[in-house]
Amino acid sequence: MSGGFSALVAARSFLFVPANRPERFAKALSCGADAVIIDLEDAVAPSEKLAARQQLATAFAGFTSSDKTRVVLRINAAGTPWFEEDLNLLQSLVGQGLCAVMLPKAESAVVLQQLAQRLGPGCALLPLVESLAGLDAVDALANAPQVLRLAFGNLDFQADLGLACAADEAELLPVRLALVMAARRAGLAPAIDGVTANIKDPLQLQFDTARSRRAGFAAKLCIHPTQVASVNAAFAPSAAELEWAQRVLAAFEAAGGGVFSLDGRMVDAPVLRLARRTLVQSRRTAADGVGVVQPDR
Repeated sequence: MSGGFSALVAARSFLFVPANRPERFAKALSCGADAVIIDLEDAVAPSEKLAARQQLATAFAGFTSSDKTRVVLRINAAGTPWFEEDLNLLQSLVGQGLCAVMLPKAESAVVLQQLAQRLGPGCALLPLVESLAGLDAVDALANAPQVLRLAFGNLDFQADLGLACAADEAELLPVRLALVMAARRAGLAPAIDGVTANIKDPLQLQFDTARSRRAGFAAKLCIHPTQVASVNAAFAPSAAELEWAQRVLAAFEAAGGGVFSLDGRMVDAPVLRLARRTLVQSRRTAADGVGVVQPDR
């Protein structure tokens, strides 16, 4: 269902901003993040939920049409005391141009189906998988109506299973692969990886984002504006990757189509698709003014 949601399909960085801090909305939207997640869940204390909804409703009316295509609203989970009121606000905002909602603790395709029916086809769904129950249901979640991309809640997932992961989160590699494969099986845009909690450790952020890219993710959740540029750059093609893609397409033209050999390796349709995707990503990066970097592979 990617037709009307191109900004979110292509987004590399999804930056959280608390719904009760409307003075931060403009900064979040102007800091280079491809998408901004306005958060009614973890970032807002229970006593502030009502005020946060009111503040968001007021602020959203002032967003530009372009801004609205990049905004995602994270509501509270189904079954919480705040879910129904969040949905009432969500319906109002969708009517004003909001394009997407993130559902935390996503564990049921039935809940996603109900959301899709209530919100209509103009609102994409981004299920956040952050529990064992969510992982068990991941294929059903990916195939639910109006789901655009899957996202991984790595910190909550660790808490749900009682894990004590090391800094490299090697224990979560099978979970990440499961999300990437579920997205691929369902024909979704590539999944969105979880957060790097330490905002003062750029090396950890670089490590985490390079791991995400190697694992098949194409985007990452961010919790601070200082993380955005590094994440955007890490998901951009390196100079070597760009040069390879250009040579592949040039050789394809010279060969007149069909299967051919380059650098001693056969090039067929899947390799051509990768080369073309690399060039598209490179043009997006150039338009954003982000330099390409070589990820740690």
